[in-house]
Amino acid sequence: MSQQREFPNWNNLYQERQVETMPWYNPDLDTDLEQALTKLKINTGTVLDLGTEPGTQAIALAKKGFRVTGTDISEAAIIQADSKAKEEGLDITFRQDDIFNSYLNQEFDFVFDRGCFHGFHPDIRQDYVRIVRNLIKPKGYLFLKCFSHLETREEGPYRFKPEQIKEIFGDRFNVISIHETVYQGTLDPLPKALFSILERI
Repeated sequence: MSQQREFPNWNNLYQERQVETMPWYNPDLDTDLEQALTKLKINTGTVLDLGTEPGTQAIALAKKGFRVTGTDISEAAIIQADSKAKEEGLDITFRQDDIFNSYLNQEFDFVFDRGCFHGFHPDIRQDYVRIVRNLIKPKGYLFLKCFSHLETREEGPYRFKPEQIKEIFGDRFNVISIHETVYQGTLDPLPKALFSILERI
């Protein structure tokens, strides 16, 4: 579970493959995020969609009235996301950005990470926690979706147990909830995931 994992060249991936064929492609708002927003009565504000990929989540959030910024390390993904948003007449800020060398200089009401964190090597996870915390307003939220330790596929990102999430994030966030769920996408069966609601301390 802690072995070094291999990941593709994200820019090449988005240049070479149709986004609709990618394992994590989901054209609708993530069900767990939608339920969390309803539970917390969050229906307005500024959002960072971290690792926006083809922009499906950013677009879905913008349609709900949120002011959305979407970032991704892949310039090709950003170009596709921006084009799709413009086709739909949506005002979303998309930019190529590396979270560890980020150009972002604002705080958001919440950050949604649907697949960034679980790709990072254990050595840099605390850097991620520190940086992301600084991008969230006091009492704002990080909604985090990552692979669960229950997922049995050999390939893919790092896996986590709920207690690991608490250990990694607990110094800088209040852990509101963590529950087992699935990763909506194109794989069958859907990968097992954890969805965490974390409030900035």
